[in-house]
Amino acid sequence: MSAGSKEVETADAKLHVLQVEDNPLDVELVQRELRRAGFNFTSAVVQTKEDFTREVREHCPQLVLADYNLPQWRGMEALPILEEEGIDVPLILVTGALGEVTAVECLKQGATDYVLKGALARLPVSIHRALREKYLREQRKQAERELAQMVEELARSNEELERFAYVASHDLQEPLRMVASYTQLLGERYRGKLDENADKYIGYAVEGAQRMQTLIQDLLAFSRAGRNKPTGGDTDCNLLMKDVLLNLTASIQESGAVVTYDALPVVSTDRLQMSQLLQNLIGNAIKFRTQKPPAISVKAEEVNGFWQFGVSDDGIGIAPEHVDAIFSVFHRLHTRAEYSGNGIGLAICKKIVEHYGGKIWVESSPGQGSTFKFTLPARATQTKGASA
Repeated sequence: MSAGSKEVETADAKLHVLQVEDNPLDVELVQRELRRAGFNFTSAVVQTKEDFTREVREHCPQLVLADYNLPQWRGMEALPILEEEGIDVPLILVTGALGEVTAVECLKQGATDYVLKGALARLPVSIHRALREKYLREQRKQAERELAQMVEELARSNEELERFAYVASHDLQEPLRMVASYTQLLGERYRGKLDENADKYIGYAVEGAQRMQTLIQDLLAFSRAGRNKPTGGDTDCNLLMKDVLLNLTASIQESGAVVTYDALPVVSTDRLQMSQLLQNLIGNAIKFRTQKPPAISVKAEEVNGFWQFGVSDDGIGIAPEHVDAIFSVFHRLHTRAEYSGNGIGLAICKKIVEHYGGKIWVESSPGQGSTFKFTLPARATQTKGASA
């Protein structure tokens, strides 16, 4: 139902109005104006704070029309009572002369509107607007409650899914290890003693078991990534790069890769996760190279309160239709014969980056190399860079 249709319905729906007024003639004038505007309403009239409180508790109104000045109290004093009772009800001041400064102050304190008694023709318009605003508030609160519930359910579902992946993968390790070990033992003991097909089939079984072990280990790594709450520890990315390049020494030497990095920042991340992130991206840049030795650079700049990292290479590149899909779990663009791996490294990178409130994407063209970019919250300063 739209806000407009809600406003139209107001004239037909039963509306309970609580009037705070000590003048019977003014009460009748207000009610006559409501009837003239087509409102279907019931009303109650109170003059004291005690009567107002009792009426609110016994017959919760949908609208309060209050005089500003009363012999024993002021209509604005109804606002804290409504707040204390936890009731969201529009309060419109219907009063005599009211200075502009006073009127503005009343609106600041929470009055919905004010209408002078000498201009009651404006009262129906004010009521329609007040009820429409209340309806929109209720709709927004309901939407916020539903969104919060959906977020909670999604978080619980993700947590259960990650727990399932971890438990399933962990429990599969031991039986698979036995299959792999005994298959290898079978191959070693009977190689050459059976026919050629038997040796080939045993080789297939050993290879499949080993590949499954690698796949389970990757699945475990993915389920663990981002499981812990973001840490507040500082990680110097320049010092971290030295460890990352040390871990990749064999790949760098075999490929002849040259990896350089500019002045990198200190970021508030878990050191191991940050190391895994950079190592995956640089390792991919080395793996998906052309015939020439790869040239890889790592840079970072501050953009809108975030550190934006870029890991660039001159490798084989990625077609535009794959730039989003490559961050999905187990998504591969090449066969295992061409490139090793299970297609989980970039999914882990995405999970780590999003764990800290950042985002990751790639800018690439086939044959033109790739630049993987990701953002992390900026909380510290840069230090000096180096090269390898």
